[in-house]
Amino acid sequence: MYPVHDVDAILLLAMSLASKRRPAALVEIIAAADLAQGAIPPETKLSDSFYRLSEYGLIGAQDGGYTLTPDAQLILSGHAKKAKTPERIYDIKESLADFHLNGEHAIVMVTVEQIAAAIAEHQATKRIAVKNLLAPKPKPAEDQRPGQRKQYKSFATRRRKEG
Repeated sequence: MYPVHDVDAILLLAMSLASKRRPAALVEIIAAADLAQGAIPPETKLSDSFYRLSEYGLIGAQDGGYTLTPDAQLILSGHAKKAKTPERIYDIKESLADFHLNGEHAIVMVTVEQIAAAIAEHQATKRIAVKNLLAPKPKPAEDQRPGQRKQYKSFATRRRKEG
């Protein structure tokens, strides 16, 4: 696939997060992109990326949402599970650079207005104090989890070391 854009890799990563069990709505994909990268790409670039990736047969429309094709899932399965987001994006871009078009595929047309509406809806839900399942969980400030006791050495072990 030539040329490979950062937005293409970000969109594939966001779709892999959002459409694990069912086709993802556009607002879910935007939320996943925001979670993965910390920022949402511009609407025009996202619209172009949807067109490009669907033209290459990597994403498709299904049941009112968007899903990854088996080729795209193969591209996304090639990176380490514990890799950070920039490393994953780099790996996805490398895989996309090696990907070649196989036949003709249905084009997914997502307009700039649809993406802008999804971004506005996502921004509105971020301000509401509801539980966002895509938000990262806060890490505990201390090393010990609540309800967990410290490990103490037995009396016999301490006595042997003292004597």
